[in-house]
Amino acid sequence: MAAEARITVVRGTGVPVRGDDIDTDRIIPARYLKAVTFEGLGERAFQDERVDAAGSRTGHPLDDPRYAGASVLFVNRNFGCGSSREHAPQALYRSGIRAIVGASFAEIFAGNCLMIGLPAVTSERVGEWQDRLEAAPDTPVRVDVAAASIALGGDEYPLEIPEATRRSLVSGTWDSTAALLAGDERIAAAAARIPYLGWRTHAAGGSA
Repeated sequence: MAAEARITVVRGTGVPVRGDDIDTDRIIPARYLKAVTFEGLGERAFQDERVDAAGSRTGHPLDDPRYAGASVLFVNRNFGCGSSREHAPQALYRSGIRAIVGASFAEIFAGNCLMIGLPAVTSERVGEWQDRLEAAPDTPVRVDVAAASIALGGDEYPLEIPEATRRSLVSGTWDSTAALLAGDERIAAAAARIPYLGWRTHAAGGSA
């Protein structure tokens, strides 16, 4: 597995977004799901929370200059509930978020995060950490996926992460495309042993 697919540690600063039961429509409104690709979704993350009906900015944490460049999102209970749209974690990832620390996540949302290599880890202390980040936005944050721990400044705490998810991120096997390409020689060897695939091999080489 390619080393770049392995996710062991996420470093940066954090941004707190408060509220239980924040659903995927709030994370990325449905009108932005018409795009053919995920490009540009990062600019629309929490769009209806960040801009009011008159088009004025509301002061959402993602627009707060104190949290500019934050890579770790701190959220509360049942984050990502509602529809199963994969656009929600894609929008967060493309806005610069590289890990999400929450009190709990909707199961499908957490699975969609794993599919793009975005760690979604949990702790009952999230509210405390949100308070801390609001008081000191420049606090360094280090999410250690391999060790299932988090450090804020000089203080370290345990995190909860399903073991299968932790192994998948740390080994890089979350990236199914990379996993497939890593086995290209074995795939070719297996294909060569299957008689009814032989004609395709010959055709690719120009033989009859």
